[in-house]
Amino acid sequence: MNSSDTTRTHELRAAAERELARGNGILRLAPAWVARDFLPPGRRLGLPSDAYDVGERGAICERWLGSTTPADNRVGPPDEGLSSIDTDGAGPLLLRDVVASVPDQVMGADYAAAHPRGLGRLPKLFDYGARLPFHLHPPQRFASLVGRQQKDEAYHFLPGIDLGDHPETFLGVQPWIADGPREQVLLPHLQAWDSDLILKHSTAYLQVPGEGFDVPSGMLHGPGTALTLELQEDSDVSAMFQALNAGSIISKDMLFKDVRPQDREADGERFPLGFVDWEVNGDRDLYAHRHLSPRLIESGDWGRSDWVFYGNPLFTGKRVIVRAGAQTTCAENGVYSLFAWTGSGTWGGQSIEGGQPGQDELLVCDAAARSSLTVRNTGSTDLTVYLFFGPDLNPDAPALGITG
Repeated sequence: MNSSDTTRTHELRAAAERELARGNGILRLAPAWVARDFLPPGRRLGLPSDAYDVGERGAICERWLGSTTPADNRVGPPDEGLSSIDTDGAGPLLLRDVVASVPDQVMGADYAAAHPRGLGRLPKLFDYGARLPFHLHPPQRFASLVGRQQKDEAYHFLPGIDLGDHPETFLGVQPWIADGPREQVLLPHLQAWDSDLILKHSTAYLQVPGEGFDVPSGMLHGPGTALTLELQEDSDVSAMFQALNAGSIISKDMLFKDVRPQDREADGERFPLGFVDWEVNGDRDLYAHRHLSPRLIESGDWGRSDWVFYGNPLFTGKRVIVRAGAQTTCAENGVYSLFAWTGSGTWGGQSIEGGQPGQDELLVCDAAARSSLTVRNTGSTDLTVYLFFGPDLNPDAPALGITG
């Protein structure tokens, strides 16, 4: 490391420690907006109406929360998707740099040593005006070929807001395909690349506010238009399997986005077809095995808390609802980020307000997370907050499987 790198490292560490001290181990995060150029925006992220369209980049369709992962877009700023710390006028400070410079203080020394990738999870809001194309995320053995991380993910459909024109999610393929003529049925759609008829081989499920789905790597899916809170591994790998979407043919390069040139040259469309986990996609009890509904953790006069993301040791998430005028305490197993959806209040002394980007997002570092933080609802409506955890932090979370 040269002298300039050493100086930069010291400066980052000093800035990170200053912000941690200022917030007593809680960091206020600025919103990270992400554009996409293959679908129209849903325009439900709280931005001014003229702020969604961003020219060649497309339109703002996503907001990434507590993110240390850059967006993998064709064109865009190098820090797109990366969360930054509100430094009270001292200049931008990326959360990624804070985690890298003081991992022991953010994550705890033991957890940081066991998880060198950092926080290891990526929460986001996605907000599209049309259904996303049928696609999947390559399992790790394929993601590794391009130096990337696989992307298990899960959805929670946010209540109290318009569901859009197509509030249904396609998941998997019909079992008879997975059991037999896999390539014979799906490959022609990838080769022709001229329609959306690949969807006829899947099944659509209603997007119910307050519920969701678990979607592992290798599972084909076409998310619908509900405003969706997503929790996933910290990656942006994908392969699009649907050519025609929202009235336009998307670039076939989206099928090969995370395929090595030599593999595309040798095997063409057959190569990304190899990403499909046929056992998962053809599950005859797919809905029962992949549906997520809130699982109660505790309740009282103050309100309630529920698991909303569970069944995967790679990430977990909770919803905490505190009634107007009430308060409770929160102690967790380690570092988490949070997003306030409705209401207003304080979390460990830090003000939060749903619907106000810049006031609705915090990172609670290890020591603060493990302490008993006071949570107060200072408004006249329910304070609804979502908490997001990385790998291995909540081994007590429920297993997948429908309960009723």
